[in-house]
Amino acid sequence: MTELNSRRLEIDALRVLWSVRRHGGVTRAAEALGLSQSAVSHKIKRLEVSLDCDLLSRKSGAAMFTAAGEDLLDYAERILGLHDEALLSLTKTPLAGRIALGLTEDTTCTDLARILGRFRHLHPNVAVRTKVRMSLVLRAMLERGELDAAIVQIFAHEVRPTDIVLFREQLYWVKHTDLPLPPSGPIPFLSFDDECFYRQWALDIGQDDDTLLETVFECASAAGIVSAVTSALGVALLNGRHVRPAMDIITNRLPTPPALAYVVRRARKARNPALDTLVAEIENEVSRYGGLTLAS
Repeated sequence: MTELNSRRLEIDALRVLWSVRRHGGVTRAAEALGLSQSAVSHKIKRLEVSLDCDLLSRKSGAAMFTAAGEDLLDYAERILGLHDEALLSLTKTPLAGRIALGLTEDTTCTDLARILGRFRHLHPNVAVRTKVRMSLVLRAMLERGELDAAIVQIFAHEVRPTDIVLFREQLYWVKHTDLPLPPSGPIPFLSFDDECFYRQWALDIGQDDDTLLETVFECASAAGIVSAVTSALGVALLNGRHVRPAMDIITNRLPTPPALAYVVRRARKARNPALDTLVAEIENEVSRYGGLTLAS
């Protein structure tokens, strides 16, 4: 019992370990958290010494985490969730009101869903009405005042000072490995629908160098575009989360796509205390973990 009482799981160290999983490595976790790589490694090493076991695998070609590391991560998720919920519960102020929130399809089953669930648990007198739409539609709804806030995808150069950046990623031209590009003439294009700003960029700005795209497939969902690419029907614009091993990233003949960002964007109108609290909770999560993960 004395030995057990002398051992501790530090919250900050658990958060760093969880961020290593979330961001796919020590280097990326350090960048996201705004820490040095040595600081991240030091916190994990202290955990390993305290627990007398290896948490990260340091063998070339091995999985990132050892079996003990994977076990601890399962506990870490629950511990961090309860820790953060306890802090919010003890410091919360009574809230009531309504929030009209917009989400894209790939944010409905991610960290944001967990944050929304916790918010509703802590603030039962706040009614949150959520609408799931494409980013362009949500942005238009914000401008018309139909939403209080929305989580939208935009080009990275469009990020506003008031936006909260949740996630950054790259956009790629992709095709199936077995699909040859025609040496001349139009390139078969697998497109999202008219409400997608990828499509608008591809058909407008993306053709400034006289590259001709011929739309041969149109679909509103990422799953449909991914399926069409893996069926070798043509080329498509996909973000990094949707690129699959059977796909080639195209680096010639087509203009380089701009980088992307997922942001929380608020409507330009009077402040809403309930919304202020929700946005602050999202912002705190970004600060703690160096960003939020989205569905792939």
